[in-house]
Amino acid sequence: MLLSMTGIGGGRADGEHLSVSVELRSVNNRHLKISIRGPDAYLALEQNVEKLIRSRITRGSVQLQLRVERHDGRSAYSIDCDVLCAYLAELRDAAQAAHLPAPSDMTAVLSLPGVVVESGCAVLEESDWPIVREALEQALENLTEFRRQEGRAMADEFRSLCGVIEKYTSRVAERSPQVVEAYRQRLHVRVAELLKNTAGEVNDADLVREVGLFADRSDVNEEVTRLTCHVEQFRELMESDGPAGRRMDFLCQEMNREVNTIGSKANDVEIARIVVDAKAAIERIREIVQNVE
Repeated sequence: MLLSMTGIGGGRADGEHLSVSVELRSVNNRHLKISIRGPDAYLALEQNVEKLIRSRITRGSVQLQLRVERHDGRSAYSIDCDVLCAYLAELRDAAQAAHLPAPSDMTAVLSLPGVVVESGCAVLEESDWPIVREALEQALENLTEFRRQEGRAMADEFRSLCGVIEKYTSRVAERSPQVVEAYRQRLHVRVAELLKNTAGEVNDADLVREVGLFADRSDVNEEVTRLTCHVEQFRELMESDGPAGRRMDFLCQEMNREVNTIGSKANDVEIARIVVDAKAAIERIREIVQNVE
């Protein structure tokens, strides 16, 4: 089943001393990139968190927001009195120099860098990992379900577009013999017109040889066969387990290559129109593939 690289999922777990909430967001990326956001003191378990994410996700840019609430009455933050006093001393000196009263409200001062810091009790330890893991696994499951739903929608569109390409491939296969016959007729008429006022006659052997050369140059049966095979492989990847995005992208390149070759070899207006439509369908497939894990 296809998985989208785009999704969102959350999870929460409560323990005796703390509650942990996790929010995961993912978008498409060629490789797996993990970004963990949260207070620095909460990132002691970052390696464990990243390892668990990598076991579930193989591609995409994943952002994790981690929040921890303590239930043991200890504050996760404390005031650095030395830094606070230094700020207040600077403010008093500045007020005195400006002949202004010293500030009495410290609300603004508390927001200055370094005044309020995370206390040691906020640091997560190995003993807290089971609670963090429970919240993270829940978030990963919700994220995966979101990505499955997106994947099902993408698969439906892929099936429709593959059907479009197969229809165009059948039209090319039907049209190709007519191109050779049309060329034979045009060549016969043109040669007859050129020889109309002369004593010469159309040599059937020469005509057959020239038509045969044209048929060889414009033969697209091999390209049609390969294109059909690529579409079948693409359908198989849609139903396979595991990441398929990179292989799907490669097949899109190969399908586009075959269609381009058909357009350059066929030497026919009708097939040229079919090629334009087929390339548009392949390009749409490739746009969607960029979001497949």
